[in-house]
Amino acid sequence: MVKDFPLFPLEKIAREAGAERVSRSALVALKEVLLEESETIARESVKLAEHAKRVTVKREDIVLASKR
Repeated sequence: MVKDFPLFPLEKIAREAGAERVSRSALVALKEVLLEESETIARESVKLAEHAKRVTVKREDIVLASKR
């Protein structure tokens, strides 16, 4: 799993969502949740591509996997 992911983009997202201030621990927690969810979606996308007898994961695989 990718662990070296900057916190600044997450802080920007939180601020655009209306947060005035965001603690570092909140940003770290958000990062962990997003990375975990991304990994789950990626794994499911690979399964969908394999089921379709493809080796390439397509956008539609990602979209479908994210809705499960």
